[in-house]
Amino acid sequence: MELHKKLWLKKGAVCLALLLAVSLSGCGETETAQTEPETETQEIVLAEETLASTEADETVMALSPEGPLLPSVEDIEAEYSEPIPDYLRVGMRHPVVARLQQRLMDLGFMDNDEPTENYGEVTQSAVKVYQRQNKLAQDGIVGLETLKAIFASDAKYYAAQNGDIGDDILRIQNRLYELGYLARENQMTGTFGDETEEAVKKLQERNGLDQDGKVGRKTMNLLYSDEVKANLLAYGDQSDVVLEAQKRLKELGYMTTEPDGQYGDDTISAVKRFQSRNDQVVDGYLGPSTRIALNSSTALPNGLGLGDSGEDIRSVQKKLSSLGYLSSANATGYFGDVTENAVKLFQRTNNLGADGIVGVLTMAKLDSSSAKRAPAGSSSSSGSSSSSGGSSSSSGGSSSGSGGGSSSIPDTGTASGGASALIAVASSKLGCPYVWGAKGPNSFDCSGFVYWCLNQVGVRQSYITSSGWRNVGKYTRVSSFSNLKAGDIIVVSGHVGIVAGGGTVIDASSGNGRVVHRSLSSWWSRNFIVGWRIFG
Repeated sequence: MELHKKLWLKKGAVCLALLLAVSLSGCGETETAQTEPETETQEIVLAEETLASTEADETVMALSPEGPLLPSVEDIEAEYSEPIPDYLRVGMRHPVVARLQQRLMDLGFMDNDEPTENYGEVTQSAVKVYQRQNKLAQDGIVGLETLKAIFASDAKYYAAQNGDIGDDILRIQNRLYELGYLARENQMTGTFGDETEEAVKKLQERNGLDQDGKVGRKTMNLLYSDEVKANLLAYGDQSDVVLEAQKRLKELGYMTTEPDGQYGDDTISAVKRFQSRNDQVVDGYLGPSTRIALNSSTALPNGLGLGDSGEDIRSVQKKLSSLGYLSSANATGYFGDVTENAVKLFQRTNNLGADGIVGVLTMAKLDSSSAKRAPAGSSSSSGSSSSSGGSSSSSGGSSSGSGGGSSSIPDTGTASGGASALIAVASSKLGCPYVWGAKGPNSFDCSGFVYWCLNQVGVRQSYITSSGWRNVGKYTRVSSFSNLKAGDIIVVSGHVGIVAGGGTVIDASSGNGRVVHRSLSSWWSRNFIVGWRIFG
C-alpha cells in the first residue's frame, strides 16, 4: 500500500505518518494491491524500540538513543504543514527527512550531524548502502519497503562484506592498502572480493578482533584509531628502507636526529608531521602512499611553528638551549611564544629570515658547527612560558558531554585576530560539498574541514578524526557550551565544527551535504563534549 499524500501528524498521538500507512496489527512482511482503501488520516502507535545487534554488527560503540526510536508528539499542537510524499528522493525537503537522517546516523550509515529536512546526495548515498545491505533495490529512493526496513526494530547496523560494491568499499580498501593489508594499488576496486576479505581477516587477527572478514562498527572504528596495528614498517623495525626514509625526512626538515635505520619515537614523530603537512592519514606508519609522497619532488618541507608539540619540538628547544637562546626549563616539547621568540633571535643572529618558523634552513643551521651562540644579555628565556599549551579550563565545570549545562544558544560574540582569520577562511568554503574522508581544498568531511581551515591560518594541526578532537590537549579547554566564543573548535558526539559569531557554527554537514553556516541549536548543546580555544 502506498503512502497517502494527505497523511497528517495528528495532535495528541504518538505517531509518524511517514513510517507506515497500514495498521501494525495483523500485517505481514509485504502488502498487496488488494488492501482496503486508506482513510483520510491514520494514527500509527509506536512502542519504544531498541536497536538490535546482529552477528555482523560488532559491539564497540554501543548506540543508546534517548527515549523512543521516534519522538513522542504528545501535547504538540503542530502538524506537518505539507503532505508527506509517497517517495523521498534527492531534492526534496520535508520535516520527516530529519527523522530518516537521524535513524541512518544511529545505524552507522551516515556520519553523525544535526539532522536536516534536506534529502541530498549524502542522504541518498546512505540509503543506497542501507538498501544494498538489506537486499533492496539500490535506487536511493525511500519508498514504503525501504522505509519499513530502516525503521524496523531489528534493523541492522552498517556492515560491509564479501560481494558488496560501492564507494564505501573503495574507502575501506584504500585504508587497508595504507596499512599494508592490501599489497597492490590495483586491488582498490570498490568491489569487496576474496582478497579484501582476507585482508580484513588479517587486520582483525593482528588487532585481536574476531576474524569474520566483515567490516562492522568495531572494525571500521579500528581502521582509523590511533591503536591500529599496521602490516608494514612500524615501531621497532630496523632496515635500509627505514634508513632511506629517515634520510629523506631529515632532508625535508622533519627529523632532528641522525638517521640510523631504527624505527623509533623520533621517526614516528617525523612521519606523523610529514603526513600532516602532505595530506596523508596521520598514523605514523610508512605505508605505500606515505612513501610515494615522501619521495615525490612536490613533498612539502617541514616548518615547526607556534602551537606544534612533540619530541621533535623538544629536540629543537634543546639545541636552542645549548646555544643560549632558550632556558632549559622551557624545553618542554611545546612550541609556545617563548620558543618562537628564541627562534627569531637565532635566525636574526645567524642571518636568516626571522619568521619564527623552524624550516629546512633554520634546522640545518641549528645542526651545523657554524651556528652562532646567542648574544650576551639577549636570551629569550625570560618571561612567561607557553609550554603548557593552555590546557586549563576556561570555564570550569564538567567536560563529559553533559550538554554544557545550558540549552540556550551561547553568546559567542565577534572574532578578532587569528579567530577572525579562521572564520573568514571557513566562510570562504561555504557551499563546498561534503565528502566522507575529504580534507579539501574543495570538498570536506567535518574533521577534514577543521584541519584544512586551521592549517590555512598557520595553525599546524595534524589531521585527526572527530573522536580524536575529544582529547587534543594542547589548546585551552572550554568545558561549558555556554562559554564558547567565536573561533573556538566545538566537539560534539561524532562531529566537529568552527564556532562563529552570533551563536553560530560553520561546519561540513553530512545532513546538508555541504559546508554550512548555521545556528548553534539545542542539538549542539545536547551533544556537546568539549570546546578548544586556539586564539586568546
